[in-house]
Formats: sequence, structure tokens, C-alpha cells
Amino acid sequence: MSAADHRIGRVRVLGGAQNGKYPAGNSLWVEGTERAAVIDPSLSLLERREELGGRADMVLLSHAHEDHTAGLGLFANAPVHVHHQDLVGLSGIDGLMQIYGYGGELAERTRAWVLEQFAQVPRPDAVGFEDGACFELGGSTVRVFHAPGHTRGHCVFRIEPEGVLFLGDIELSSFGPYYGDAWSDLADFERSIELIRGLDANVWVSFHHVGVIEHRAVFLERLERFAARITEREQAMLAFLAEPRTLPEMIAHRFVYPAHAKLPFIDAVERRTLEQHLARLQQQGRISELEQGRYVLV
Repeated sequence: MSAADHRIGRVRVLGGAQNGKYPAGNSLWVEGTERAAVIDPSLSLLERREELGGRADMVLLSHAHEDHTAGLGLFANAPVHVHHQDLVGLSGIDGLMQIYGYGGELAERTRAWVLEQFAQVPRPDAVGFEDGACFELGGSTVRVFHAPGHTRGHCVFRIEPEGVLFLGDIELSSFGPYYGDAWSDLADFERSIELIRGLDANVWVSFHHVGVIEHRAVFLERLERFAARITEREQAMLAFLAEPRTLPEMIAHRFVYPAHAKLPFIDAVERRTLEQHLARLQQQGRISELEQGRYVLV
């Protein structure tokens, strides 16, 4: 077992580099008496090909983003399961771009970046599941809870009887909730945060950054800080709109990514995030649109 791994009964957290910092991630291995399942095979698993390659009887995915599927090639003969709303993301790189909502030059640059950074293996044979689905492994059960917002099909998994709740990309990091893709939704993400707040669990595992949490009080504290980033972004937008601003000016200011970040899709993520907040703030009567695409605090 790797020094970064963490075992909880029949559940093993396969720790990724730097505690699962993107582009790495923390995957799960669940060993039942009849079958073994790997959940969200990350880029980090490629270094463990001899240990893990081909051993899983099934692959379960919280969603179809590239960092959660980078290790799929290790389990070519295992059936792959993902929520039916994210199936298109496993059909190939074009399906992934559809989830992101990228087209034109941005899609081409992002395709190239994903293919360079991640071992993308299309799985058009993947099988869709629904909210409440259960996967029986023999003495261990993986139960699905649909938790959209990050993507339309994003799910969390509870492994029983250990009570391990795998959070996918409700990842409790200081970056905060990510809802910047075409298939992301701010309101859905907020509802999903409330969902996981109320789920019974003994241990919580995030794919990125935080890793394993073994105390509910710590989990709730991290969840509150994570959720608070939504309000903090909104407050920062309101402060910026003390004088009239256009959407391009707001995108350039950056409310999601730090100024030093250099990724091809940052402007698209900022735009999608801002558009959702602006629509809500207008509906609440807190900002007004002076003319098309130019906003100010009321």
C-alpha cells in the first residue's frame, strides 16, 4: 500500500500526488467479497499500473471530467458506470467539449491541452445509472446520490457499511464550488451542498486537495467554508459594480481564478460563472443592466 493511501474497512483511498491536487486526484478502491470497484480512476493511478491494472471488476465515475477518467485505460475490460446525464462525456473528446460548452478555437486549444495532460480513453460503451442506484460488491455496497451543479450528472457515493461518503468534486477546497461549464448550474450546486450536509456518513473523502476527513464537525466546518465562497464571489461582484461595468471588464477582473493562473479556458469559466450570478442578482433587484451587457449596483 502506498504511504499516501488510507484504509477504512474494505475501502482504500488511493491518495494522489499532493493530496490530490489537480490534475491528480484521490481515487477509491472498494474490495467486496465478490467484486472490486474503482471509483474515479485518477491520473495518479497510471504510476500503479502493475499493482492495479486490470484488477477492477467495475469502474464508477462521479462525473465525466478528464481528471476523473484519466486512469480508465488501466481497466479496459471492466464495465464503466456514470450518471446517464454525463454519458456523452465518455464518448470521446468532442463529448467532453460539449459538457464544457467550448467551440471554435477554444475547443481546439482545450482538446490539445486535455490530450497532452491526460490519458483520455473513450468509453462509448459506458452504462448510465440513476439517482439511488446501488452496486453490490459482496459485503459492500456503493450507493449513488445525484448531486448536480458541477456537471448535470455529478454524483456522490456512499460506501456501506463503512459509511464512507465520496464527494467527487464537491471538494471542500479554498477554491470553492466550480460551476463554470455549460453543463454547470449554480442553483443545483447549492442544492447539492445541502444534500450532502444531511447525508449520514462516518468518513468523507474529496477527490481533490482535502482527502480524508474522519470527524463530522470538521467536515461541516470545511463544507461551510466551501459554500461561503459562493457568497464571497457575489459580494465581490457587487463591490465591483459600484460603478458601471461591462461583462468583459468583469471577466478580465477575475472572480473565480487568481490573476496568475494560466489555462486556456479561464475566460470561458469566468463568463459562465458571472452570467449565472448576474442573472440572479438582477432577479433579486440588486443590480440593473444600463444597456445590453453593462451592469451597475442598484
